[in-house]
Amino acid sequence: MLILVAHGTRSAAGLSTISVIAEAVSQRVGPLRVAFVDVLGPNPAELLADAGEPAVVMPAFLAAGYHVHTDLPMRIAESGHVRTTVTRALGPDAVLAAVMRERLRQAGWCPRDAVVMAAAGSSDLRARRDVYCAAKMLADLLGEVHLAFVATGAPRVPDVTRLLRRAGRRRIFIAPYLLAEGLFHDCLSECAATGVAAPLGAHPGVVDLIAARFARVEHSGGALRAGVAVYD
Repeated sequence: MLILVAHGTRSAAGLSTISVIAEAVSQRVGPLRVAFVDVLGPNPAELLADAGEPAVVMPAFLAAGYHVHTDLPMRIAESGHVRTTVTRALGPDAVLAAVMRERLRQAGWCPRDAVVMAAAGSSDLRARRDVYCAAKMLADLLGEVHLAFVATGAPRVPDVTRLLRRAGRRRIFIAPYLLAEGLFHDCLSECAATGVAAPLGAHPGVVDLIAARFARVEHSGGALRAGVAVYD
């Protein structure tokens, strides 16, 4: 059994994006189930409890914080399923940086324009390190990136855009480090930026990356070990 685990959202557009991603990945790797750690069901424990076969779980999170390191292992233990492998989280990855650059170009960004990478944020230090790594990957492609947060952490996105305006930057674009539409992406429209790029979404690069995570475990031979979560 292959399970893609997402956060969960009340946004119909965000949920649709997750569904499109899952469908596209399933065309590459075979039947795929989707679980959520918050807001929606089913949760991973519910799917794993009914699984009579080895399972590979892919956390569709852009940074590995509480949900990846604590919440998901708890759900796996709760399910009683003893043949579960967990891949590494979706991000950070250079592929995602390339997708953000493409989304910026689609939004009208040019190389002279300022870029604010907007992440949801987390109080988990491991997740924050992942986000800083993602920002560096984007900066390697663009040359200048200002990291800011939408919900948890500082500096906040509106504060960074205001500082850039005061510094004389006339054109400012926001690169959302978000997988899908939802409340966080909606908030970015209020940040007085020149443009806000689309989330990573069901970009072919995202689909390829998720499919590769599943394929790596399935083709590794003997990677599924009882009670062990393996991060590649």
